[in-house]
Amino acid sequence: MLTDLVIRMATPEDAAEILKIYAPYITDTAITFEYDIPTVEEFSERIRHTLLKYPYLVALEEGKLIGYAYASPFKARAAYDWAVETTIYLSPECQGKGYGKKLYYALEEILKKQHILNLNACIAYAAVEDAYLTNASTKFHEHLGYQKIGRFTQCGYKFGTWYDMIWMEKLLGEHPANPEPIIPITKLIF
Repeated sequence: MLTDLVIRMATPEDAAEILKIYAPYITDTAITFEYDIPTVEEFSERIRHTLLKYPYLVALEEGKLIGYAYASPFKARAAYDWAVETTIYLSPECQGKGYGKKLYYALEEILKKQHILNLNACIAYAAVEDAYLTNASTKFHEHLGYQKIGRFTQCGYKFGTWYDMIWMEKLLGEHPANPEPIIPITKLIF
């Protein structure tokens, strides 16, 4: 059963708590292809940088930070402004409870207000699932309306194994001839 979940904008001061969630994904899984745990200062800067243009949300259950989701540029060129890459991580004990869905939908609502049209997710994919990587993230994204649009074969190497990477995409709206300009998160009122 879904308990009360508080979702709010992250701050750089949340870095240590967010890093507690992310670090085991680095050390114990191939879900991220990152090898080294960033310092709290490095992670704080990542949050600060994201918040210049995009939302970075945290989810709290009974005051404890249990997950986060954010958007980042899909590509740096101006023509890509209406597309973002989405990312989500939850504490393992909170998976399968509907929190990820609620957190991602909150992210989507903000991105719609920013006039973002395309959501893209870069997901590690196991041709053969193992102890380091299942394809649960792919199934999660499919459940939320993402479609697989591309696959890169054996492009990531971690734990002595080559893993694939897939791109999944979800469209948030129509693509007009003259799209509304993107509104940076700093210009939206919450």
